[in-house]
Amino acid sequence: MRILFINSDGGGFADHVEVSDGITVAKLFEQKMPGQKPADFLIRVNRQPAAAEQVVLAGDRVSVTPTKIQGA
Repeated sequence: MRILFINSDGGGFADHVEVSDGITVAKLFEQKMPGQKPADFLIRVNRQPAAAEQVVLAGDRVSVTPTKIQGA
């Protein structure tokens, strides 16, 4: 299925990506942000705070924004 994934870490990007049906927010974060800690980011689905076990649906907008900005 296809979703919009917005990564605001560093330069950031937004892109439509294909993900597995039934994927959770936690699993998507693990795949797209390897080596990062979810606690260091604000993760939203369709502009609403998301729970780790929330299932992502086709057409959802998932955004990942750091809570701490290095050098600031």
